[in-house]
Amino acid sequence: MVVELTLKQRQQSRLMLMFAACSGVIMVALGAFAAHGLSHRLAPHLLDVFNVGVQYQAWHTLALLACGILSRFLPSKALSYAALFFGLGIICFSGSLYALALTSIKWFGPITPMGGICFIIGWVMLAIAAWRSA
Repeated sequence: MVVELTLKQRQQSRLMLMFAACSGVIMVALGAFAAHGLSHRLAPHLLDVFNVGVQYQAWHTLALLACGILSRFLPSKALSYAALFFGLGIICFSGSLYALALTSIKWFGPITPMGGICFIIGWVMLAIAAWRSA
């Protein structure tokens, strides 16, 4: 089955894939930085916080990549929203953990749950997209 995508749908899919690729690059770089550059500079609990950010960024980068690929075959608003919320979750959840670990500034902590909520909404939107595709 060939799906003809509109220009807007092609652009959205391209943006999803580009964001996923950039997130993947950043995630690998930050993971290596944590393993080689931070292991002797951060307290163990702060290094663990940083690594949780890397781990969640990795999983949700893959989810974002899946959204970009799926949008080429099953374009839907729900899929676009899933990608948006995965991206926001990466920025808020992982970003706040990176900032918290590197600066020890406590007010980054309350941002983390907002990112977690974005991740949850992203997964719900992906489920809705899958349900509607049938």
